[in-house]
Amino acid sequence: MNKIMLFAQLKEEVGKGVIEIEASGKTVGELRKFLEKETPLGNLDGIMIAVNEEFVKDDWIIEEKDDIALIPPVSGG
Repeated sequence: MNKIMLFAQLKEEVGKGVIEIEASGKTVGELRKFLEKETPLGNLDGIMIAVNEEFVKDDWIIEEKDDIALIPPVSGG
């Protein structure tokens, strides 16, 4: 199982900060499409995805026990 940590409005949309799914063997892009379709997160365009605390591209292959974080754009000053 993989732990997916959610931040900001993503956390609010799901109602919790962490969800767990089996994502091993999927690419980050496949995971993104799965989450858009199967969860209340909706469109994840513009959401950065980190695996084990490193930002990765959509072709990155997820391994068993990888920790994943969905990080929305931030604004501030």
